[in-house]
Amino acid sequence: MKVPFAMSKIVLITGGSRGIGAACARVLAEKGYDVAVNYAGNAKAAAQVVMDVEAAGRRAVAVQADIGDLAAVRAMFEAVDQGLGRLTHLVNNAGVISQRGRFEDLTQDTIDGMIAVNIKGYMYPTIEAIKRMSTKHGGQGGVICNISSGSAHRGSPNNSVLYAMTKGAVNSMTIGLSQELVADSIRVNTVAPGLIATDMPGPDELAKRVPGLPMGRAGEADEIAHGVAYLLSDEASYTSGANLRIAGGMT
Repeated sequence: MKVPFAMSKIVLITGGSRGIGAACARVLAEKGYDVAVNYAGNAKAAAQVVMDVEAAGRRAVAVQADIGDLAAVRAMFEAVDQGLGRLTHLVNNAGVISQRGRFEDLTQDTIDGMIAVNIKGYMYPTIEAIKRMSTKHGGQGGVICNISSGSAHRGSPNNSVLYAMTKGAVNSMTIGLSQELVADSIRVNTVAPGLIATDMPGPDELAKRVPGLPMGRAGEADEIAHGVAYLLSDEASYTSGANLRIAGGMT
């Protein structure tokens, strides 16, 4: 199923103001995508990413939205429709680990918050993206890339089993939708990063885990972004349902 994109390539990146999301925005702009940068609260960071995309010669908009809220996600997509046009690509990237430690110490607020962002925050944008990309809805096809984690199969004991659970849900969504949406000319894939030097793990977590990594270093956000760019591209036209592990040799 090869989906040609003669029209403008328009990508929405959730959590696009920092870390892997911001790196994806910059790399994809260099590859000819117009970019919608979703952010939760840091408008200044999102504005900087927009300027970087525009400096690469592409159009960009920043759109604030709580991706765990369906009404907010619908409003975000309407803003992208008006600001850039009909979406062709989606990167579900936003994610949180709001509490580390043992499973029995989780609070209800932590559980509800992580499920809202890490599961609902992938479902709601995907639902809206399908309505715009699907040939059954008058679209011309498209590509969805989900950012998962190796913790989905490693389990993250004594650290964040809940986070691992949410990423297992992301993997299942990719497998199911890659088959469900093939007739809609939509490809769906996953990138599963290893330990990446962003503010999400933080300096303490990086210092603790880097010595145990096969390559002896954390990855860089750009290294993940280039994997995402491949899966979004026509070069990956026969790739759907894949889970690309980019983790420096870590299983």
